[in-house]
Amino acid sequence: MRRAGLRLRHVAGAVILGAFGLVCWFSAPVSVQSAGLLVVDDYSAKESDGFPTGWKAQRQEAKARTQYTVQTEKGMTFLAAKGADQRVYKRMAWDPKAMPIVTWRWRVKQAPAGADPVAAVFVSLDTDLMVIPVATKYVWSQTKDVGTMTQGGLFDASEIVLQKGTKGFGEWVEQRVNAYEDFKRIHRHEPAAQAWGISLLGGPGVEVDFGPIMVMAP
Repeated sequence: MRRAGLRLRHVAGAVILGAFGLVCWFSAPVSVQSAGLLVVDDYSAKESDGFPTGWKAQRQEAKARTQYTVQTEKGMTFLAAKGADQRVYKRMAWDPKAMPIVTWRWRVKQAPAGADPVAAVFVSLDTDLMVIPVATKYVWSQTKDVGTMTQGGLFDASEIVLQKGTKGFGEWVEQRVNAYEDFKRIHRHEPAAQAWGISLLGGPGVEVDFGPIMVMAP
């Protein structure tokens, strides 16, 4: 009887642990975001033609689907842009004040001389009166010095140069920016309570890969 009771308790404990694990598995996305981390995309989902699920083209979507494709290399999934010269974007809401940090990796494989920008990541934290996204454009440039800031206009985003020239070509380069503080410094007001989303750009004739994009608390 005693051994039967022990076996019964072991079975009950396993059931409880299994149920707890099932609850944790289903609640994981909620706990990750509540902990101050949100994955904008790790490119684990793609359409039948390789275009990343949940993304849209700024224009000419049929062409964008041939220019931006999800690829895998050594177990890492990324978005490869080839000769694009047009943006793709993903709507993703988050609290930019609570999670101001945006991180990503990018790798420039090749870029024609004079192609500028080589690549860019647009972080849109607000929209204007015409509901057009207000973005900060983080740039890999061939000509502008790192740290250069260019004020945007009616149709251009304000940009900040993070990388210059060919140094780092062929290698994965990590980037980490405080998009909230950059927005306030450039636009001189608080962004919206919820961000608009992220856009990516490969320059004309450029081959560049974009790794996972995340936003997080400081």
